[in-house]
Amino acid sequence: MSQIYIICGIDTDCGKTFITGLLAKQCINKGKQCITQKLVQTGCSGTIADDILEHRRIMQIPLLSEDYNHNTNPYIFKFPASPHLAAELESTTIDITKLHESIQNLSNKYEIVLCEAAGGICVPLTPTYLFSDFIQECGYPIILVSSSKLGSINHTLLSIEFCKRHNITIHAIIYNIFPDTDPKISESSFSFLKIYCKTYLPTTLCVKHCNIDRVL
Repeated sequence: MSQIYIICGIDTDCGKTFITGLLAKQCINKGKQCITQKLVQTGCSGTIADDILEHRRIMQIPLLSEDYNHNTNPYIFKFPASPHLAAELESTTIDITKLHESIQNLSNKYEIVLCEAAGGICVPLTPTYLFSDFIQECGYPIILVSSSKLGSINHTLLSIEFCKRHNITIHAIIYNIFPDTDPKISESSFSFLKIYCKTYLPTTLCVKHCNIDRVL
């Protein structure tokens, strides 16, 4: 059985792409067959998702056949917005079945599949369907990426509470220390989140990105 994880962020630009690529690199270093996926990419004018290109750079591997046939990036939209709006502006809608099928295709070949989300947990894929609905349907555990930005504690706790309320399993919380504009804030925030997880999510690992090798 393949291990499938959804990489979600507490908000946009928290470092999901970096963390996804880094996780995959660590898996490869451990001798595991691992592939990454970007289910929906917006703000991209190319034929290969920008985030997939970044994953492969971090993983230090060339593009794969699954990248060229779009199993790893089933939807690419030009406008940099929420997936539902980006799709609407191109006169289309996101077919949820296609997302499920792309993950299954990859899981038939790879030991670990890391699916990077588009934005936060509740980003809308269609006007009536959130990414959280997709996660609930799949039942896959998530890896939640937090960051050192001011306000990250609030965003992280809200994401955790949403997952608890909707029975979404958080496998790990990875604290991306960048941009690290104030070391006092970043260290304090991480310490708070680690204590919070130990108290309320005792089975969830909470680590800094530099300790990512402990996650998978």
